[in-house]
Amino acid sequence: MRQVHEGRVPEAGWRRSLWLPIIAGGIIMGMALGIRHVQGLFLLPITLDRGWSRETFGFAVAVQNLTWGIAQPFTGMLADKFGSAKVVAIGLIAYALGLFAMVYAETSFAFVLSAGICIGIALSGTAFGAIYGALSRIMPAKRRSWALGLAGAIGGIGQFAMVPAAQGFIALWDWTGALLILAVAMAVLLPLAWPMQDRSTPSETSGSCPGRWCRKRRPLR
Repeated sequence: MRQVHEGRVPEAGWRRSLWLPIIAGGIIMGMALGIRHVQGLFLLPITLDRGWSRETFGFAVAVQNLTWGIAQPFTGMLADKFGSAKVVAIGLIAYALGLFAMVYAETSFAFVLSAGICIGIALSGTAFGAIYGALSRIMPAKRRSWALGLAGAIGGIGQFAMVPAAQGFIALWDWTGALLILAVAMAVLLPLAWPMQDRSTPSETSGSCPGRWCRKRRPLR
């Protein structure tokens, strides 16, 4: 009896393919957290335009953080059951819808629902927990720390770049146009959820190539 490796990808090939989920995850995480970090730039124009107090805006942000924390364990359970790619995709859609709804929120209650609850849920599917969880399942054990660190670095660059970008958008197209541009940007990132597929996971102990890029050995007689 002898064994053959059916469809097995060369090591150099799957190492190169690991860059795709790392870059995709880093971009998604950078955009999601970057938009969250520039919310303060929208405080003054939104409150002046809508006639709301700073407390109303701050309450929506507080609800967002609370919703993010509450939703995170449930998001993790859904990722375990259905795969991280679907969870990340839903998170991106929710983020785009939340930003879009912020533009048309004419009452404080509607603003809390959009900026607070909707984006809070979206963050649970697009930030650290979802992205790092997916990469941890995709990557072989010996490459896991490297992958998480690199994705975090890419995400950090995105967060840094979001500040001048948001300032420029507000200056050119007011806060409504800026939010609509960011909503479109999150929707455009939807194809990047596909590389986060983790239903076929690697052997976490062997350090061999990930399951998505390898097939099982089949004995031939």
